[in-house]
Amino acid sequence: MKYYKSGKPNIANKEKKYVLQVLDSGDLSLGPVHKKFEQKFAKLIGVKYAVSVSSGTAGLHLAMIAAGIKRGDEVITTPFSFIASANCILYVGAKPVFVDIDPDTYNINTALIEKAITKKTKAILVVHIFGQSCDMDPIKKIAKKYKLKIVEDACESLLASYCGQKVGTFGESAVFAFYPNKQITTGEGGMIVTNSKKYYDLFCSLRNQGRTSDMGWLDHKCLGYNYRMDELSAAVGLAQLERIKYLISERKKNARRYNKYLSGYGDILKLPVTAKDNMHTWFVYTIQILKIGTSRDLLIKKLAKQGIQAKPYLPSIHLFDFYRKKFGFKKGDFPVSEKVSRRSLSLPFYIGLVESDIKYICQKLIKLIKQ
Repeated sequence: MKYYKSGKPNIANKEKKYVLQVLDSGDLSLGPVHKKFEQKFAKLIGVKYAVSVSSGTAGLHLAMIAAGIKRGDEVITTPFSFIASANCILYVGAKPVFVDIDPDTYNINTALIEKAITKKTKAILVVHIFGQSCDMDPIKKIAKKYKLKIVEDACESLLASYCGQKVGTFGESAVFAFYPNKQITTGEGGMIVTNSKKYYDLFCSLRNQGRTSDMGWLDHKCLGYNYRMDELSAAVGLAQLERIKYLISERKKNARRYNKYLSGYGDILKLPVTAKDNMHTWFVYTIQILKIGTSRDLLIKKLAKQGIQAKPYLPSIHLFDFYRKKFGFKKGDFPVSEKVSRRSLSLPFYIGLVESDIKYICQKLIKLIKQ
């Protein structure tokens, strides 16, 4: 029986070659490769500066610091995300204020943002979920009206665009992540992008224990962190960037294949929806189970017995125990997010799946749902 993982990276000979070159150089940290990776990434996104970091989470933490978010402030964001997008707000002592999501794109519902704003609101942390941009025009208008900063969590949405503009270029800073199931990978790792020289200098200092480029080895200007990206990770990222067109096109191809084999079953499941003005770059392929009486979690177990690893993407952050205890959240607070969380299911999605694989996965899925 074949086994289909939920996701895995696509590593070619170029990645191996670049890693070996770094190993042979002896410069495993603070060498030239992460700088080259940053320069190429900034050019890809269309921004002036990019700063590599050890993870997307680390990047979000630094983005909050740069935005001036402090204890007692509030930041509007979405409950339907990986927990890091809310935790980074807590790292600086601020409070995440959740706004429910759009039932089709799963991004923040822009019609609900304005009534969540208070005198303590300082920023909107938008999360471009699953490879698709948020509806940015109304968000920009709201931010301008209330003098709020926009920070983009673009960790899942490399090269996604909205009305022809790439994610990562709407806010004062944006963060991308390179976990093994992302559009490109560095193993662990992330990248902050910005057009601000002030932010760039601050990010470079904060990621490196508070040192600046003109300081001595053991001299420190401010409280910083060890959030650097090592040279081996950067070498993998550099090779992945050079293959980015192929990596994205293959993900789009697999999404089209899933759509082909699942499009006739709208009565029992809901397929991903791409907004009219968006270009989707497919972090995961997530469906919703609509058939009444079907247990999503039991379905996941039955698929596993067929060699198909599916995952419940994503739980709603406000219902995690820690958030319930800290903020008093309860079921029903954000009903759309909770409904999607209960019914959502991500199918195996990675480069290497061929059409016959996807057809097989879809046939097994439909059969199990109908049973």
